[in-house]
Amino acid sequence: MLRELRRRWRSYRYRFVPWLALNLRRQRRTLRYVPESSQDKIIADEDVFETLLKTFKALFINDFSRQANILALLPEVKCQYLELLTMEQKRLKVDSCNHQGQHVFSPEEVLFNTLGFAVSRDRSSLVSAGTGVFVTKGFVPKGTVVSMYPGTVYRKHEPIFFQSLGNPFIFRCIDGVLIDGNDKGLSRSVYSRRDQLGPFQMSDESWLTDTLQNPLAVGQYVNNCSHERTANVCYQEFDVPGHFPVELKQYLPNIVYSHDIESHLRCVVLVTLRDIKQGEELFSNYYTVVS
Repeated sequence: MLRELRRRWRSYRYRFVPWLALNLRRQRRTLRYVPESSQDKIIADEDVFETLLKTFKALFINDFSRQANILALLPEVKCQYLELLTMEQKRLKVDSCNHQGQHVFSPEEVLFNTLGFAVSRDRSSLVSAGTGVFVTKGFVPKGTVVSMYPGTVYRKHEPIFFQSLGNPFIFRCIDGVLIDGNDKGLSRSVYSRRDQLGPFQMSDESWLTDTLQNPLAVGQYVNNCSHERTANVCYQEFDVPGHFPVELKQYLPNIVYSHDIESHLRCVVLVTLRDIKQGEELFSNYYTVVS
């Protein structure tokens, strides 16, 4: 009984205001200070955009054989991807005339081939922390997008009370926007309302499963830093621009709760604060002080 209460407290305490106020004074070294919301950028939005574009294009090409319905409606885009596919096949020395055609990699292999590293979920190195996120292959330079925080995006006025009960996976953006990254219960059901426009899948649902289509969508499992394990990544908010390629939106692990208001999709990425080597666990900072 006491063990279960302690487990629930560890999950909930970051949302308990008196506890936060006390610990902000005690753990100043682990705080994330943001002088202004406009300055909450470790890297430029353009760099985030280019990283996602590069990764999603590689995933799309790797899964080219299953994109027929989309490409049939986008002939110009199809030509561009055929050129990219041909170049990729030459780079990998794959015979394009072979009936076996394209060599298909796992999403984690695509990530490694594209960005030079792979990340995945595993048991955390912290005692009683549950799941964590590790660099399983390669090397991640400082200032790199290393993961994304998936989930349903709620604006300030939208209902999230019942989804928030006992939920340690709710991320609060600086402007009050909330992202529910819980892959279970009511949160899962809300996200599972497939966001689709005709043949175009407008979001990635695979982060709710053990088989990820977008291998970056593990950010909700990154654990909080401590005095012994300092933060090596931090959160950065990113609004997906309107010109984001429609065929690549199937890899975005976020949906808006309601389409009543026209706005850009809010995403949160995790950016490295230092170089991170293979085998290291990712640690973020749950505290944000806006001054």
